[in-house]
Amino acid sequence: MKIISLVLLCLSITVQAGPAIQTWETSNGAMVYFVPAPELPMADIRVVFDAGSAREGKKWGLAAMTSALLTEGADGLSAEQISEHFEDVGAQIGSGSLRDMAYVEVRTITEQKNFATALDGLAKVITKPDFPQAAFERQKKRTLIGLQQKKQSPSSIAQDAFYNAVYGDHPYAHPSEGNEQTVSQITRDDLTAFYKKWFTAKNAIVAIVGDLNTEQAKQAAEKVIGQLPVGKAAPCLPQVQDLTEEKTVRIYHPSSQTTIYVGQPGMKRGDPDYYALYVGNHSLGGSGLVSRLSDEVREKRGLSYSVYSYFLPMREKGPFMSGMQTRNDQVEEGLNVLKETISRYINEGQTEKEFTASVKNITGGFPLRIDNNRKIVEYLSMIGFYNLPLDYLDTFISKVESLTIDQTREAMKRRLDPNKMVTVIVGGSVEKNKEGS
Repeated sequence: MKIISLVLLCLSITVQAGPAIQTWETSNGAMVYFVPAPELPMADIRVVFDAGSAREGKKWGLAAMTSALLTEGADGLSAEQISEHFEDVGAQIGSGSLRDMAYVEVRTITEQKNFATALDGLAKVITKPDFPQAAFERQKKRTLIGLQQKKQSPSSIAQDAFYNAVYGDHPYAHPSEGNEQTVSQITRDDLTAFYKKWFTAKNAIVAIVGDLNTEQAKQAAEKVIGQLPVGKAAPCLPQVQDLTEEKTVRIYHPSSQTTIYVGQPGMKRGDPDYYALYVGNHSLGGSGLVSRLSDEVREKRGLSYSVYSYFLPMREKGPFMSGMQTRNDQVEEGLNVLKETISRYINEGQTEKEFTASVKNITGGFPLRIDNNRKIVEYLSMIGFYNLPLDYLDTFISKVESLTIDQTREAMKRRLDPNKMVTVIVGGSVEKNKEGS
């Protein structure tokens, strides 16, 4: 890979110079993506399943609980024994879930005995989870406590309201961790049924980066996932529908700061407009303090310490989202400036100066995004999960550099409509704060 080679030469990262991504299927049909990295005696393995919250139906929170319980008991081992199993060989294990996917990952040294022990533990967690009743009850209790705590966070409330307003009845609409009512109704049987349905080889991607040769990587993949049933890949999710009108959601919360989100459905992974939208958004609000939104909202008017915008590509259209927090007495002014800046930017597009700076910043910072094995294994799993081109990392910079300013302007204007965005406002009004004082 040209990009990985360049990073190696410039930053001495732990990736072999110029290797192509190697791919194959395990004996039971899981796709494997592998990059050898012999510079350090370490390996990162990440297994992802199309088993995120978009697959849980009305049992909101089920995917998150299932993933959390994988490391709480497997093949007769308790959570403590599993933890000790990995700690004894200097390995780290983790699991989690998002809207699109669930994942289990391990980082371990590749010394033969320790590596074999880590693989054995990972295989048990993935293929032989017990979902112990006591652990299930503890996790449910922790989840319910967390959901109670969310009620004290205006930003969490606003994010849930935003996804609900943008996605309606689509599986992306509900919070991944569920709510108190849905979580309370989840049973251990629900977890085992969810696991059996979605944690199969044909519904999995295995990503490996580390000090291994191809044969060792093949053996590792077989060890980790070879005992899973073949199963089948998850069906396509429903398409996300574009918004047909503007919508505003206001939620009172007794806080001194108000959270504001503005956005709409954006793009999915592999979208042909991905690079143009990525560069286009960079100077709107994707580059931190050096952006149009930051200049208008923060620098010129002092309305918010932080203001931003981003696209979050997913299996189907993830959101375009802009956000800020401001004092309750500045909400209307802050919201007006935020929306006016977005609208003007969409209609007029980047300036030449903004476009040049965005391209330079993105291409200059890209090597840092793949400067260690852990980051690369995440990219490998993303490439496999979303079926992106194998040369994605190699061609990222050249695709950004090949863009023209007209392409970014046209893409932003065609894909975003300032008159059909969701606005979510969560915080305390000045009047209600006065009434309560």
